[in-house]
Amino acid sequence: MPDLQGMTIAFLVAPEGAEQLELTGPWRAVTGAGASPKLISTEPGDVQAYRHLEPGDRFPVDAVVGEVAAADYDALVLPGGVANPDFLRTHPRAVAFARGFFAEGRPVAVICHGAWTLIEAGVVRGRTLTSWPSLRTDLENAGAHWVDREVQVCREGPNTLVSSRRPDDLPAFNAAVIDQFARARAAA
Repeated sequence: MPDLQGMTIAFLVAPEGAEQLELTGPWRAVTGAGASPKLISTEPGDVQAYRHLEPGDRFPVDAVVGEVAAADYDALVLPGGVANPDFLRTHPRAVAFARGFFAEGRPVAVICHGAWTLIEAGVVRGRTLTSWPSLRTDLENAGAHWVDREVQVCREGPNTLVSSRRPDDLPAFNAAVIDQFARARAAA
């Protein structure tokens, strides 16, 4: 298994609405590979995750956007959940934080509806990615090439971009996240 020892991974979520499995699955995966994940949100305190439409667990925020920058982290994970990225894309500091990883050439992983934040950040043009199927038109209108795969790795751009469609894809997504984050670190 690739080693992420010493890497600090940002997980950006809204105060409410992140799909719990898409937060906790990758969190456990990067932790198991030796990384230190940090929960970033738009407000301090706790975030409320969801299990589809039902409230799930609460998780403590480590830092607030606007007080941290992409340069402070080695990579970014954007969990989905419909409400989560819909909120984030209306928050200029959250959008700027996500955009910063592309400007810094740092790897990004996104699952499900999380791509809405990347569309708002203006970073998907010319990139190949997958998402929840209802985002296909949004991604294509933003200049992306959409594919229907459990995981897609795109290196054609300023950084590595890993994407997946849904919670069922988490095993493939988590494996690709660990592999690609380790590769990005080795290439840096």
